[in-house]
Amino acid sequence: MPNAFKNAGYITGSFGTIIIGLICTYCIHQLIKAEYELCRRKKIPSMNYPAVAETAMLEGPTIFQKCSPIIGHLVNTFLLIYQLGTCCVYVVFVSSNIKSVADYYLETPVDVRLCMLIILLPLILINWVRNLKYLAPFSTLANAITMVSFGIICYYIFREPVTTEGKDDFAPLNGFPLFFGTVLFALEAIGVILPLENEMKTPKHFGGSCGVLNVAMTLIVFLYVGMGLFGYLYYGHEIEGSITLNLPSKDVLAQCVKGMLAFAIFITHGLACYVAIDITWNDYVAQKLGPQRKKLFWEYAVRTGLVLVTFLLAVAIPNLELFISLFGALCLSALGLAFPALIQISTHWYTTKGIAKAWLLSSNFVLIVVGILGLVIGTYTSLAEIIATFTDD
Repeated sequence: MPNAFKNAGYITGSFGTIIIGLICTYCIHQLIKAEYELCRRKKIPSMNYPAVAETAMLEGPTIFQKCSPIIGHLVNTFLLIYQLGTCCVYVVFVSSNIKSVADYYLETPVDVRLCMLIILLPLILINWVRNLKYLAPFSTLANAITMVSFGIICYYIFREPVTTEGKDDFAPLNGFPLFFGTVLFALEAIGVILPLENEMKTPKHFGGSCGVLNVAMTLIVFLYVGMGLFGYLYYGHEIEGSITLNLPSKDVLAQCVKGMLAFAIFITHGLACYVAIDITWNDYVAQKLGPQRKKLFWEYAVRTGLVLVTFLLAVAIPNLELFISLFGALCLSALGLAFPALIQISTHWYTTKGIAKAWLLSSNFVLIVVGILGLVIGTYTSLAEIIATFTDD
């Protein structure tokens, strides 16, 4: 988040994060409401994201109905790319922090790609865990470690007075797409929203003005604005892709934070990759294979293959901030903004009239345009930066 604020400026970053947070929350609400309505019409208890998209298209105008067979696959594709992108970010983050600690104790700097190679086998093994309930304790442990690390990082930020001197209040416009993609990546978790809501004992508590979603997003936006703003004001243009890399390398406490967060992200890699494995195996590969004795072998092969894909991408472009911005703009502009708006239009196409329909179309059209612009401009800017960095290297 501090790196995102570097690309936007501290005023644009603060207000921009709040606005993007409001838009993301609104779109999630729209997606959940559409799911409720479609489940009521079809008399089924729940749906996942691809099923909601496909069912909604069938409820819309004729041109949308023709797109219904492919919309589910399109949503799955974006979800798959996003989850694999997240895993790439995890690999780069863990390796960069290990390198930062190792460089202090070794005479010669360690190549970050060597750190990636060292953690590859443990990553494969943790992704061989097939049952989600065995991965849940890792998430709990990672959350505890993250909160402790967060407190230590705040200690480093606030031990000296922060100042706006030499910092951009409004950064050049060409950096805004990178800011947009990074904030989307940080805020959105659209792939797990419907499964989470469906698994609650009382799903209706998820929405509502004081529901789980609004309370959680308010806290998250508050924390992200605080960390982004004060992290940028303290470190300025020297800020790295992760603020942990700016902590003093000679301090044992700072080294502990880097090690703790690297460990926390490492042990939750299996959770991050779970959705990608679930989509690839259950929705596609397993159906193609059909019943056979070697099915378990092929499942482990798919799990290993997906980890190798994220590893190779991370090795090719070990740049944390550009990875985050790229996958945020490429996938979440569509999944978090454009698709929920399209689903809302289709769901209520024949049930609204007059002013209500005009508002339905105009408000969601704006969201679709913002999503498309974010996808195209954000992806182009991120790819251009990646190519420039790769060329320089």
